[in-house]
Amino acid sequence: MTANDGSLDGEGPLVGSDRDDEILEASDLDESDALELHESVDEVYRNFVVPESAGNMRIDLFLTQSCDGYSRTQIRNAVQNDGAQVDGRTVRPSFKLQSGQKLRFKVPPLPSDETVPENIPLDILYEDDGLVVVNKPAGMVVHPARGHWSGTLTSALAFRFQSLSDVGGPTRPGIVHRLDRDTSGVIVVAKTNAVHIHLGQQFHDREVKKEYFAITAGKLDRDRDLIDAPIGRHPYQRDKMAIREGHSSSREASTFYEVVGRHGRFTQVIVRPKTGRTHQIRVHLAHIGAPIICDRLYAGHSAITGSMLAGKSRQDQEASILTRQALHARALTLVNPQSGKEMTFEAPIPEDLQRVIAHLNGQD
Repeated sequence: MTANDGSLDGEGPLVGSDRDDEILEASDLDESDALELHESVDEVYRNFVVPESAGNMRIDLFLTQSCDGYSRTQIRNAVQNDGAQVDGRTVRPSFKLQSGQKLRFKVPPLPSDETVPENIPLDILYEDDGLVVVNKPAGMVVHPARGHWSGTLTSALAFRFQSLSDVGGPTRPGIVHRLDRDTSGVIVVAKTNAVHIHLGQQFHDREVKKEYFAITAGKLDRDRDLIDAPIGRHPYQRDKMAIREGHSSSREASTFYEVVGRHGRFTQVIVRPKTGRTHQIRVHLAHIGAPIICDRLYAGHSAITGSMLAGKSRQDQEASILTRQALHARALTLVNPQSGKEMTFEAPIPEDLQRVIAHLNGQD
């Protein structure tokens, strides 16, 4: 099973480098260097003596590794708002630390991970007394997590529905399975614990049929195939998964794909994952040389223009026609726990992906 390298133009392969900015793990920090934690009426400060291991490190990166529960963006904003002083001088997020310097940091309030109801419109595909099926838009996080405390699907659900299952805990009311933030499409939500447990068992037993639509870069040499390759944590990029044999984090993973459209170096595919590993479709398609377009982690780019689809370089000030991974959960088939009937729920291809398809069809 082979494919070309998925290049968009003459500047090299579409698949990105495996190298990111190096991140200092928390275990590299010497806890004895944290001088104290003291509290006034409304403010909390932390004081550090910069260890040798953090020499020449940006202050926002050091603080992100030192203060649990915060994203780098949250730390950066706190420093930008005059929240950090080094040797008595207020500094900015890009400031490079030196060993032995004294750092004082005003710790921002820790965001709550409780679900806060928000009036966010939802595209409801189906609803009964036991479950809800939603067409999730791209860009929406399913439940609160580090760096994403508002605008989530659970917040929208909590506002709209009086009762949702609590099997997943207070931060994940009703959530039986997940979709990545930038993946759109069908997701099922449980209203009761009994329905949640029944649906969860169907997912566990691989009885749920999932179908995705994707647009990839790279010419697949087969019209259909099964990708069998174990997936585990990336060896040094913590936000990525990778094909890994024999690692403690590795799990078997199988993905069937079928080509439904070819457009030069781009391909439309229907994907039916047999297992449900994190980033499974994205990792498997990249593995065979056909990464999903606009997949920041696995394709090395996060936006595409009409010129790039035509195999040309991006023009000056040319607007992007897609700014998220071209992956859509098109259909989900399961047994309704209350009626016992098999049901299929479908979400139409969203407008942003339709624009890409129209550009590709115009070049044929």
